[in-house]
Amino acid sequence: MRQAWEVDLHPERACGGPLDLHLAVELDPRVLLSFEDAVLELPESSEPPDGFNVPLVFNWAMPPLPKPPDLLVFATDLAGLGGPDLPLEVSAIDSTISVTDAPERTLSIMARVELSLADVLMRREGLCDTFDRCHTVSEFLLDHAPLWLDDV
Repeated sequence: MRQAWEVDLHPERACGGPLDLHLAVELDPRVLLSFEDAVLELPESSEPPDGFNVPLVFNWAMPPLPKPPDLLVFATDLAGLGGPDLPLEVSAIDSTISVTDAPERTLSIMARVELSLADVLMRREGLCDTFDRCHTVSEFLLDHAPLWLDDV
């Protein structure tokens, strides 16, 4: 009974690549129904209770990079852009098609943010800052992609 909404996003200058940004919202009906029950039991002027959250998951993906960045430096740079409000996980996958081929490295960046249903109901969710940080991360990736793709 879970419901998920998925949206493909990217800055306008990334149309056609090399960056994909995927946003997923997954709603567990038990959380939503429990939140609804808790709100219905409150007196009319009371604030809704905290503790009922919906995850927002942002995934950035890059194509295989002929000249990938140093992962430690890359992850540190991204941590500065995401800050404590948008913790970013960086992963890399090295793929070798055949024994004689050089490995190809693909980067993936993921951020998970918990959205409070109480904040959504009270219209104080504050997602603008989260989306602004996501845009900053996307722009950083687009600015550096030519170096990693050997397009300079």
